[in-house]
Amino acid sequence: MVFSSVAFLFYFLPIALLVYYAAPQRWKNAALLLISLFFYAWGEPVYILLLLFSSVIDYMNGLLMDRYEQREKIRRFILVFSLIVNIGVLSFFKYADFLILSANDLLGTHFAVLDLPLPIGISFYTFQTMSYMIDVYRRNVPAQRSFINFAAFVSMFPQLVAGPIVRYEDIDKQLARRHVSMELFASGVRRFIIGLAKKVLLANNIGMLWDTTLSGSSELTIAGAWIGIIAFAFQIYFDFSGYSDMAIGLGRMLGFEFPENFRYPYISENASEFWRRWHITLGSWFRDYVYFPLGGSRVRKWRLLVNLFIVWFLTGLWHGANWNFVLWGLYFGFLIAIEKLWLGKWLERIWRPFRHLYFIAVILIGWTLFAIEDLTQLPHYLQVMLGFTQAEWISRTNLYYLQSYGALLIVLTFASTPIAARLTSKLNNRMNPTVMAILEVIVLTILLLASTAYIIDDSYNPFLYFRF
Repeated sequence: MVFSSVAFLFYFLPIALLVYYAAPQRWKNAALLLISLFFYAWGEPVYILLLLFSSVIDYMNGLLMDRYEQREKIRRFILVFSLIVNIGVLSFFKYADFLILSANDLLGTHFAVLDLPLPIGISFYTFQTMSYMIDVYRRNVPAQRSFINFAAFVSMFPQLVAGPIVRYEDIDKQLARRHVSMELFASGVRRFIIGLAKKVLLANNIGMLWDTTLSGSSELTIAGAWIGIIAFAFQIYFDFSGYSDMAIGLGRMLGFEFPENFRYPYISENASEFWRRWHITLGSWFRDYVYFPLGGSRVRKWRLLVNLFIVWFLTGLWHGANWNFVLWGLYFGFLIAIEKLWLGKWLERIWRPFRHLYFIAVILIGWTLFAIEDLTQLPHYLQVMLGFTQAEWISRTNLYYLQSYGALLIVLTFASTPIAARLTSKLNNRMNPTVMAILEVIVLTILLLASTAYIIDDSYNPFLYFRF
C-alpha cells in the first residue's frame, strides 16, 4: 500500500489514527505495532514473518549484549553474528538472483534463478536494525527491554517502506514517552499534504515525459536525451522527497520527529555537497557505520581512495541488484575522490554559475546511469546525449514536448529551490498571522483536492524507491 493511494488516504489512515488515539497511553506502541504489521501485510502477508524474524533476532541480540556488558569478546561475537544474519537475509532476498545471473554471464553456467519477490522495505529496516546493534555495541544507546517497543521501531509504517532511515537513537526517547500537541499534529498534516502534492502532481506528471523519452530512445536526438534525463531528475527528486515528506508528516501525527532526508539537493555546486543534501539518512548511515570505521579521510591518499571505493560500491549496490546501480555508485565515488584531491579547490576559484553548471552536467550524467538499467541501452543513450553519434540536435517532437511540459519544468525548477520557503517566511513576518493561517488552509485544501482528484482519475502512480 503506497501513501498516494485511495486505500491509504480514505481507509487505512483514518482508521489507523482512530485506533492509535483511542488506545491508552501505555498501549500506544502496541497499537502502532499492530497497525504497522497490518500495513505491511496488506502488500506482502508472507514477508511479515521475515520482518518479525529480524525484529526478534536483534531484540534478543541487544538483550544478550546488555547481559554480557563486561565481556567484550562475547559482545563482539554477538555483533558479528547479528551483522551476518542481517546482511545474509538482505543478500539472499535482494542479491541472490543478481549473483546467479552474473555468474552465469561470467562463467557460462546455467544456474536457475530463485525469482523471489523483493520484500518491501527490506533495505530500509535491515539498515535500521543493524544501526541499532552497532549503537548498542558502541554503548551509544541502551538495549531496548520491551519487545513491543523494539518491534514498533522496526516496523513503524510511516518510514517502513521507503525511509527516511530512522536510527534507534533518533527515537528511543520518543518510544518511551511522547506527546502529540495540536500544533505538532497540524504540522504533520501540513507536511503530509505537501509531500502528497509533490509526489502526485509534480513527480507523476513529469515522469510521463521520461517514460516517453525512454520508450522512443531509438529515435533520440541530443536535445531529447537531455530533456528526458532532466525530466527523470525532477521525477526522482519529487517522488522520493515527496514520500519522505509524507513519512515525516505521518510521524508527527503519531508524535514522532523523524530526521530530514532532503535539503534542496539541486542547488549544490559539486557531487560532495549533493550527497550532503540528497537521501541524507542513507549518506550519514554509510558515513558513520562504514566510512569512519575504515578511517575516513584522515588516512593516506591510497587508503582514502580505497575507503571511497568501498563506500560508494556499497551505496550503489544498496540501491539495486543491477550493475548500473554499482556503476552509478562508483561514478559518484570517482567524482568525490577527484573533488577531494584537486578538483574541489579548482571549483572554488571559478565563477559560481560555472560551478553550478558543472554540478548540473555531472548529476544528469549520473542519473542516466541510474535510470537506465538495460546495459545495452545505456551506452547508446549516453553517446547521443554527449553528441558522440550522428543523431540530430533537435526534432519537432522535442519542441512539442518543450511546449507541453515547459510550464511544468519551470514550476519544478522553482520548487526544487528554497525560494518558495524564503518567500513564505517573509510573508509570515509581514502579514497578519490570521490572514496567513487562512491562506495556508486554502492552499493546502487546494493541493489535497487536486492530488486526490489526480489519484482517482489517473492510474499512472509509480513510486521509484519502492523497489529498494
